[in-house]
Amino acid sequence: MINVAIMGFGTVGQGVADVIAMNCELIEKRIGQPVHLKYILDIHDFPNSPFSDKIVHDFETIVHDPEIDVIAETIGGAGIAYEYTKRALTAKKHVVTSNKELVATKGRELLEIAADKNVNYLFEAAVGGGIPVLRPMFQCLAGNRIEEVFGILNGTTNYILSRMVHGGVAFDAALKEAQSMGYAEKDPTADVEGHDACRKICILADLAFGCEILPECVPTTGISHLNLKDVEIGEKAGWHVKLLGRAVRGADGKVYAYVAPHLVEEHYPIASVEDVFNGIMVRGNAVGEVMFYGPGAGKLPTASAVVGDMMDAAQHKNRRRNIGWAAYDQAVIGEPEALSMRCYFRVKDRLDRIEEVFPKSEILYDEDEIAFITSEMPLSELNEREKLLQVCAKLCILN
Repeated sequence: MINVAIMGFGTVGQGVADVIAMNCELIEKRIGQPVHLKYILDIHDFPNSPFSDKIVHDFETIVHDPEIDVIAETIGGAGIAYEYTKRALTAKKHVVTSNKELVATKGRELLEIAADKNVNYLFEAAVGGGIPVLRPMFQCLAGNRIEEVFGILNGTTNYILSRMVHGGVAFDAALKEAQSMGYAEKDPTADVEGHDACRKICILADLAFGCEILPECVPTTGISHLNLKDVEIGEKAGWHVKLLGRAVRGADGKVYAYVAPHLVEEHYPIASVEDVFNGIMVRGNAVGEVMFYGPGAGKLPTASAVVGDMMDAAQHKNRRRNIGWAAYDQAVIGEPEALSMRCYFRVKDRLDRIEEVFPKSEILYDEDEIAFITSEMPLSELNEREKLLQVCAKLCILN
């Protein structure tokens, strides 16, 4: 029998308990032994929960119980979750998590502790919710040199953009809708300003390129500044607006990562990912481009990934997955300004002035203002030329 515990009984923690209960026979068949949920750690009591008899309030109960094999950390944040995870790994207990902030900021350290203690620290649910993407990257695509990974990594922002595109709804109204439907938190900053997507692209880049990418070093722009006018101009010209996290290996061997709204051509697969769904593209030198698509958040989809990691840890109790990455090294991390790309601008300038500053541009809209897409050039040069115009809006173009 495998004895497990859950730390944190919020939405995801409750989902993990539900998945273990409803799929118990299937789980036992697949790993060859039953999984018994012994403890649920939380500061609250849950008298109306079918798992109320599992609730404990003291972490010491879990960490000192020699019967506990695997712990699911669903507390969130990088505070007490970090301390509990570190102590659990040190006590030679496998830990799995859905906590993207913790993995993005402390993942390397925690993986090193896990390696030292010969246990697993797994985090499939930290990126893409229920979408299996991390394990395929370090297993199924292991024979590839990953050249680029990018995608729609936040369901809340994608829902807002979908409403702006298909409903003609302004950003503020779309955000209120998302909050009323439970897709966005009361404080939506982490979503709409791109911080959530930033943490996730850091984790993807860590695995893809084998070096630590710290969130504070990734230029991040969210969607709170987006104007419905630019969304409509893009749509009429065959472009969809998406918030993308992107990490790419440059020709110089350096890794470049950033988060920003992009215009994506409507025929490109990721352009059709709508509502709260996520889509993640991985480009390898052998396989080419592959896409992972599915629900990027939610109680049961995320819990599905957590339980999958718990089963993996249970099946590999005496050996660990070879996961890890090198410490942050400024020498291998490049500034995105060096990347070549095209950009969309909406400006208050005459056409002849635009042609002077950005020759060979594609004009999308020419009325009270002019919207256009530039030719490809280094982002640093785009930024310098931008200063010569009266810019109302700017978006990256996915090449």
